[in-house]
Amino acid sequence: MAGNYKNANSFALKYAFYISLTATAVLSIVFFFASLTAYWVLAVFFILLFAIAFLSLRSGVENYVLRLIKNVYKEVSLLEGIRFSGNSVSTDLESLTSDIEKFARGKKVEIETLKIQEEYRKDFLGNVAHEMKTPLFTIQGYILTLLDGAMDDKKIRKKYLERTNKAVDRLLYIVKDLDTITKLESGTQQVVKQPMDIIELIQSVFEMLEMKAGKKNIALIFDRPYPNPVEVLADYEKIEHVLANLIENSIKYGHANGTTEVSVEDLVKDKVIVRVTDNGDGISREHLPRLFERFYRVDKSGSRKEGGSGLGLSIVKHIVEAHGERIYVESEPGVGSEFSFTLQKIENTESKSTSELKTAKPL
Repeated sequence: MAGNYKNANSFALKYAFYISLTATAVLSIVFFFASLTAYWVLAVFFILLFAIAFLSLRSGVENYVLRLIKNVYKEVSLLEGIRFSGNSVSTDLESLTSDIEKFARGKKVEIETLKIQEEYRKDFLGNVAHEMKTPLFTIQGYILTLLDGAMDDKKIRKKYLERTNKAVDRLLYIVKDLDTITKLESGTQQVVKQPMDIIELIQSVFEMLEMKAGKKNIALIFDRPYPNPVEVLADYEKIEHVLANLIENSIKYGHANGTTEVSVEDLVKDKVIVRVTDNGDGISREHLPRLFERFYRVDKSGSRKEGGSGLGLSIVKHIVEAHGERIYVESEPGVGSEFSFTLQKIENTESKSTSELKTAKPL
């Protein structure tokens, strides 16, 4: 019944009126049979009874409903910052219903988020276990073989130790990359932006990976000459990590006698975009949306043959996004792939003033 009234006042007013009217009617009948004519007494009686009934009902209903509301709020731990006071109390059932619905929607979203996170956690732990299992079993197998007598043969001993060393390197890659990505996600590894020449950094990465590219006769080139520096605001070491990973991947999955081309272009007024393009096998369209996920591999057998932790592109994405920038990928099977990311550009005031002088009209 209380649901038909918006608050305690309407409820108390209506029922106080009914009670007062009924009591006055009864008293009128008594006065009639007693031949009393003081009708003003009835009016005063009605007003007094109405006031008393209203205050009593309002207080009773308010306390009762308030107690119920407090219990509801307490049970569901509803909406932070709401306080109840005895002087000003809202018993509006529509507001209560709205608050509970809002709370329920929030909890539903929270539960769905927790389910997604739980699935993500399970997948992540499964991927870590899977990635670490292979090198660990490899190491264990070689060591057991050596202990069983194979280490007496110098050739076998050397070969198995070299293979064991490769498996240990793979484990170290995984652990190091896991540590890096955890620090990036938690924010403990801060991005320290400073002015730097992106062209110089790319050239430095070319030199660092020159020998690896030479094994497959892959040329590391710019798309055009860059006679002038291109100043950007970024973390030198982290952007070096991004470039090294992208260029190394282009070498790793590129064709022999192919090319890895890097270009730096103005995107908008204060942004440049760095593109790393290869002419390798390319990546199918269905793989592109998941390419930056942890441990996601397009070619599982080929990826393991080439090595790596499976976290490289995920770390690259985290670094770029930590700079407040975006990373993109375009690829076509049989043609090649292009990874690109944006950086904040620093206007070169010296070159700007020079160009302004050149284009200025004589007085």
